[in-house]
Amino acid sequence: MNTNKNSYTFIYASIVVIIVAFLLAFVSSALHSRQQKNIDLDKMKQVLASLNVRNVKDAEAAYKQYIVSEQLLSADGSVATSTQPYQMGEKGGDKGCAFLCTTADILDKRPVFVASVDGQTKYVFPLYGNGLWGPIWGYVSLNADRQTVYGVYFSHASETPGLGAEITNYEKFQVPFGGKHVMKDGSVALSVVKNGNVKDAEFEINGLSGATFTSKGVSDMLQKDLSAYAAFLGVESNQ
Repeated sequence: MNTNKNSYTFIYASIVVIIVAFLLAFVSSALHSRQQKNIDLDKMKQVLASLNVRNVKDAEAAYKQYIVSEQLLSADGSVATSTQPYQMGEKGGDKGCAFLCTTADILDKRPVFVASVDGQTKYVFPLYGNGLWGPIWGYVSLNADRQTVYGVYFSHASETPGLGAEITNYEKFQVPFGGKHVMKDGSVALSVVKNGNVKDAEFEINGLSGATFTSKGVSDMLQKDLSAYAAFLGVESNQ
């Protein structure tokens, strides 16, 4: 074959592209189970973090220890589906969105994790929203009364370091949520307000200085996603 012809260059490039594409597909397929496992472990750590169980060495064992069941709720607050611990589920799977997917999944499936911490029942709810530069997400856990915040966990994709990214700061931003109440007069009142503008300390959290849009994103996320559970919240559990 004449290597000086354009056809040779085209054929050679096509063969290289096909080989590389095949190798990439093979590697991706071979590593899929490991990647999924790492994703599952990370999500377990996030759920546990909202229960103030952090820096665990074995996330899977800790998850099985604390999470009693995973439930999907109906609009009226009744349990539509309940599974045993560590039924991870995937987006679009038989169990719906057992973990965080999108706001639409949360509003449609209403997943909730039932946990036991020191013998006390806790409920964990997933959250998904938008910050200044991209997605933000997290989990909020409530005490057995379904009204009082026990703990929260927040994270982000691309918020500004030192500003909006501080929603991941446990001591600075997440700890103050503990003890706040969620529902007021049948609506979600838990919210984040501009720093220094707290008027009702029972429901409001100071936002981050210099991160107004991210703080508002967290507030919108809390109110929008927790509203899907309005029928379930505010009614003391018998557990």
